[in-house]
Amino acid sequence: MKTAHDLVEQAKQDIREVPLEQADDAINKADMLVDVRDPDEYRAGHIPGAVNISRGMLEFKFTNDPALENRDLNIVCYCKTSGRAALSAKALKEMGYLHVTSIAGGFDAWQEAGKAVVQPDLPSFE
Repeated sequence: MKTAHDLVEQAKQDIREVPLEQADDAINKADMLVDVRDPDEYRAGHIPGAVNISRGMLEFKFTNDPALENRDLNIVCYCKTSGRAALSAKALKEMGYLHVTSIAGGFDAWQEAGKAVVQPDLPSFE
């Protein structure tokens, strides 16, 4: 029986994963930066310019949104540490997207490197 770790390791063999040092360049060249974490993780802070499409909704969103039909889109995915992003990149590749990249180390590595993070101003109800 395979574990989640096994599936992630297998996915990483089938996708393009860029090291953190190349992430800025990959993001600058991307048509779309996708944060595949859950919405509460995204709201707590995310990479500037990222859109949130959680891992659980990824295939459905890409199937049902006409703006995402172009299989030639340059897409960069990330998550907390890179597991969900690897699975997402593999799924998008299997759906026919030609240019999908994952960021090694994910958001945790991004933050540890001191890179820019967006934290939305949420209303205070006090």
